[in-house]
Amino acid sequence: MVRELRADVVVAGGGPVGMAVAAELAGYSVSTLVVEARTAVSRRPKATTLHARTVQSLVRRGHLGGLVSAGRPGSPPASSPFHFAGIPGLAISVPAMEPEPLLKCSQEELERHFEERARTAGARILRGHRVTEVRQSRDGVHITAEGPHGQVSCSAAYLVGADGARSTVRERSGLASQTFPATVSAMAGDVRLGDTAALGPGWHRTPRGWIVAKDVPGGRTRLRTVDCAGPHDDRTLPLTLEELRDEVSRIAGRHIPMAAPQWLSRFSDFSRLARSYRAGRVLLAGDAAHVHFPIGGQGLSTGLLDAVNLGWKLAFTVRGEAGEDLLDSYDQERRPAAQRVIDNTRAQVALMRPDPGLDPLRALFGELLAGGGESGVLSSMISAQDTVLPAHTPRSPPWEGRFLPNVGLTTDRGRTDVIGLLRKGRPLLLILEGQGNSDYERQARGWAGVLCLVHAEPTPDIPCEALLVRPDGYIAWVAGGADLTAALTACFGSPAGVEAGL
Repeated sequence: MVRELRADVVVAGGGPVGMAVAAELAGYSVSTLVVEARTAVSRRPKATTLHARTVQSLVRRGHLGGLVSAGRPGSPPASSPFHFAGIPGLAISVPAMEPEPLLKCSQEELERHFEERARTAGARILRGHRVTEVRQSRDGVHITAEGPHGQVSCSAAYLVGADGARSTVRERSGLASQTFPATVSAMAGDVRLGDTAALGPGWHRTPRGWIVAKDVPGGRTRLRTVDCAGPHDDRTLPLTLEELRDEVSRIAGRHIPMAAPQWLSRFSDFSRLARSYRAGRVLLAGDAAHVHFPIGGQGLSTGLLDAVNLGWKLAFTVRGEAGEDLLDSYDQERRPAAQRVIDNTRAQVALMRPDPGLDPLRALFGELLAGGGESGVLSSMISAQDTVLPAHTPRSPPWEGRFLPNVGLTTDRGRTDVIGLLRKGRPLLLILEGQGNSDYERQARGWAGVLCLVHAEPTPDIPCEALLVRPDGYIAWVAGGADLTAALTACFGSPAGVEAGL
């Protein structure tokens, strides 16, 4: 017997990105169903790094409670050491009052965290079910999934494919991709080294490739190897301990004994980018939309930024509180960001090649990184803090499309900050001209049920009279640019179509 289910949105894939999308949607009271093939959270070690812009955006949405602390008034700018293509010296820095620049947290822990938030907000989680069919009509999407007790049929207004690199949703929806073929072979696994002094933690480069070693709990060492001679003959073949040992020993130039393997796998620098993140009522997020070489810890961060960007837009669309083109802006904003990640990871792979002719280039990068100031471009790129969204008009003020830092503010209710004002998920119209009514408030009156309207005392940290800040922290409008009502209509539809009660 086929089980019939309905929801406003079905999310295919229950990894951290899918669960974050579900937590966002359910937090806006959107009926959400997550369909996940795995019966439990995977313990396989994957990503462990969240970069600055991802942390900043998630904190503004209230998602990282217990994992990271928000910046406090008076807290100075912070910086954390990182690397570029294995070359040390990069510093990931954040402005004052922002959370820490890097959050080190296992993908397993993040998935559990977002699943708990999604369930608490009301999302239904259907584990042990794999999507097998996707059919789309003008009015909705129909999904078929196979589970342990038979077939499940799900009907929804929208479908989000967050089902990984081999996305069934992407394939069944006919969303084509641009691909970049593999040029290197890589291996990974947790092992016990026969001689713990044989391979210390860190990045090890030799004329034959790279070894990355990291101590993990239980007396094990997490190993990653990179061989730039070419891709695997067959990446799908299971990796054996003997192969990993031989590869590590060959690159190191000496025998490295090891035993008790866990989580052995092969990977490469194959990259893929969907040519569009949207096909009608189907949208892609995370690895279903983009895949790249896992260097620099950017993969999970990029996927979670997809979730934060898509979540509020899809929720407002389902609730009838969005402009006609708001959902299209998801692809327009997030696809270029993924392309930039693919480009910089490919550049890092090129810099990692053991060709001696590249030694002067590596030395130059080392000097630039050690210099501090010159590394700001790379730091902002890796941490996604250089992201500026497309402006609505050719002559938009410089702040439009940028991320609003966590500025301290004084309102009629006392001291607060940007993070505190955005946590409820409502777009913020911030008017910096003291208390009382204003022309900006009058223009926004038709959207009173959607906006959080706040008057605050002027501050030199925000050199304008008023701004419209999206729930994800980006500035959608700045006084002195386009008309405020035009910006509100573009984001949230006409006043007549806006209902109170967000």
